[in-house]
Amino acid sequence: MIAEDPIQQAVTWLNDPLNWTNPGGVLDRLGEHLWISAAAVALGCLVAWPLGLWLGHIGRGGGVVVMISNVTLAIPTIALLTILPLTFLGFGERPVIVALAVFAVPPLLANAYTGVREVDPEARDAARGMGLSGMQVLRRVELPLAVPYLAAGFRTAAVQVVATAALASFVNGGGLGQIISAGFGLGIATGGGQILAGGLLVALLALLVEVVLAGVERVVTPRPLRRSRGRAARRTASATGRA
Repeated sequence: MIAEDPIQQAVTWLNDPLNWTNPGGVLDRLGEHLWISAAAVALGCLVAWPLGLWLGHIGRGGGVVVMISNVTLAIPTIALLTILPLTFLGFGERPVIVALAVFAVPPLLANAYTGVREVDPEARDAARGMGLSGMQVLRRVELPLAVPYLAAGFRTAAVQVVATAALASFVNGGGLGQIISAGFGLGIATGGGQILAGGLLVALLALLVEVVLAGVERVVTPRPLRRSRGRAARRTASATGRA
């Protein structure tokens, strides 16, 4: 009897309903993966957006933004996942969320800062001439005009986090990576199809997030800004992601 190749094994594994509905199956792991990713991106936004918007508003701290982005990108996520469980965070979801949040900060921070700095100075001066305070200018003028950059940074961060969250299995953090890890535990000959199926699920989820957030980015971006600033925002996000 000829053994199935990994692709056939993966198709067979994915077509087994029990692999989807059993405890610890695809549906359970998918829920864990989405929760971990959403929590990490939300935490990254809470840290990066206020800082980036404020530094952009006051027109200072460009070097700080670059430094923070470079430092956080230079720290491998797997290293954080190795170190953080040894702290008070322990093993499980918490160190994974923190590690992925660190990974999400660079595109969120860089795009928030750039979005505010790219606001037309004449619009800012006009708002000040109307008697608006600094915070009112930020909230009513700069923030709305920075939406394309914020959306692009969020999209980049979310896709990167979803793709990287598979590493959560290294610290028993759950997610789709557990399927891949379990496949390696069975050995390549037996679990090769499961490994391939798990990797395919992670890739498809990342692509789905990319498509959905691309649509959201277009919806939240005012029509006049879509062409002129949307392309620039995506270039900034892509450059940050590759740094």
